[in-house]
Amino acid sequence: MPLTQVRGTEVHYEVDGHGPGLVLVHGTGGDAEKVFGNVVDHFSGSRTVVRPNLSGSGQTTDDGSELTVDLIAEQVAAATRAAVSGPVDLLGFSLGAVAAAAVAATRPELVRRLVLVAGWAHSTGPRDRYYFRTWRQLLDTDRELFKRFSALTGFSPAALDRFGHQGLADSLADSWPPPGIGRQIELGGRVDLRPLLPAISAPTLVVGFADDAMIPVEGSRQLHAAIAGSRLVEVEDQGHMDWFADPSGLVDLTREFLDVD
Repeated sequence: MPLTQVRGTEVHYEVDGHGPGLVLVHGTGGDAEKVFGNVVDHFSGSRTVVRPNLSGSGQTTDDGSELTVDLIAEQVAAATRAAVSGPVDLLGFSLGAVAAAAVAATRPELVRRLVLVAGWAHSTGPRDRYYFRTWRQLLDTDRELFKRFSALTGFSPAALDRFGHQGLADSLADSWPPPGIGRQIELGGRVDLRPLLPAISAPTLVVGFADDAMIPVEGSRQLHAAIAGSRLVEVEDQGHMDWFADPSGLVDLTREFLDVD
């Protein structure tokens, strides 16, 4: 089990394949395997695919203190440097997009190309603060309601219907969420990347999902507006996590963007 240390954290990461580095960063409540386990094989034939686990996920351990954007960015950077020679292509999903953007802004020598999927620039608006506080309160008071709320806002109505009655019942019986998700939710509610985003110089693809009720597509539009020269793709009829079931569309977008010389 590969581990590296940074700022009192033992960062657990997965490595697959050979070739130029591609780093994939999961979001809140996810981990390297749950989010990207069905993505690795699409790239590992020609890439060294690195999947770090942020604090609160996988086997990564720390002192349990409050998370910061700077800390999770350091965790991603440390795993990247330990696993592969840079610069690398860096893809972050949701809270992972926040970490990836911070890495690109503060460690430009490490990032060749940047892909931000369902991310956001800041959580200071009324809706976002209301959302993250509600999410955290549900976690603290009723885990079944928390899981129901997460599914209802994380997936589009069409995706939920595809699960079927039994699939949705099975999701309630799953052991998710991990114990460390509360700290990740709290960090999500404090995000403000606006001072960092103008410093991103790597070519950047921003992918937003039009039917995302968890992290509305406006977050991707904010990232695009603040990152000079970035490209924005808004995927229709998709919720925040719909792509988990079939990542081929996201893989195709990513491959097309990364394979440009």
